[in-house]
Amino acid sequence: MAQHIGIGIGAGLVSALLFGVLLKATPLAILLYLVAPLPILIVGLGWSHKAALAAVATGSLALALLIAPFMGLAFGAYIALPAWWLAYLTLLGRETPNGLEWYPTGRLLGWIAATAALAFIAIAVLSSPNHAAFDAQLRGLANTLVQARMPDAPTESAKTRDAGRASDTGDAAADPKAVPDAEPADVTRTELADALARVVPAFAANGLALLLAFYLWASARIVKISGRLPRPWPDIPSTAMPRATLATLAAAVLMCFAPGYVGVLGVALVGAFSAAFSLQGLAAFHDRSRGRPGRGLMLFGMYLTLFVTQGIALVALTLFGLADTALDRRRPKDSPAP
Repeated sequence: MAQHIGIGIGAGLVSALLFGVLLKATPLAILLYLVAPLPILIVGLGWSHKAALAAVATGSLALALLIAPFMGLAFGAYIALPAWWLAYLTLLGRETPNGLEWYPTGRLLGWIAATAALAFIAIAVLSSPNHAAFDAQLRGLANTLVQARMPDAPTESAKTRDAGRASDTGDAAADPKAVPDAEPADVTRTELADALARVVPAFAANGLALLLAFYLWASARIVKISGRLPRPWPDIPSTAMPRATLATLAAAVLMCFAPGYVGVLGVALVGAFSAAFSLQGLAAFHDRSRGRPGRGLMLFGMYLTLFVTQGIALVALTLFGLADTALDRRRPKDSPAP
């Protein structure tokens, strides 16, 4: 056990280093930051969740002492604790009359979504305990993005200012076209920025959920290759989240209308579970296509569509995943597969 803890301490220091290089703000630093959870996941899956917990504590403490307390807290809340938690759940098992039953991949996928949303809200609260300040930051970010994409679009304030000037000088009376009436369908840059600010948590949690799912899969493959993975490799295409996740999603939609960070959490949960349902839709497509002629061509076409549409087709996969969970009409588990 002491050896496992030592390995966990080393993994925590490596993960903290990968996280800390983000301060360099270079492309290589960003790439290294993106793989920061892998050491903790690998040690958690290959050795024990206690070793992963030692990695969490070591990495957080190192960053807090060497850089800043906020960096240590951010690392623990956003990177380290989610990695430990997912590794812990992955190796959960219980004895049944039929033998050892491992934690189902469908429930694990649901926890990936919930963990991503909670990690986002944790880093949001740490960075801005005051929700009003956090909301102002989101609006500033959204406004910057909109200005970069629509530099010539007038803001509502600019339209009002121009109208006031025209009224003061009497130009509006001379030229009725000087201050045209806004069409009902027109969307000003300010309105677009406000709308974008409201959905930023959903996009952030959606991306984090997809990354966490990839990190868990990649680390499990690495540990399996090394021969240290305790559980057998699961049949990933048969992954199906329980129907309780639909109730969670419905509750998250209702939370979106709540004020403060409760509403932000609701938006983040909607985004994270959208990612989870899209992954289930992908798994269901793999599962339902097994044994069918032309399966390779169908899968190639699906992935090509995802690439060409830059992820927009994930919306269709999300709906497919929702229907798959609600209807639960997968093939029987004893059905032969190639």
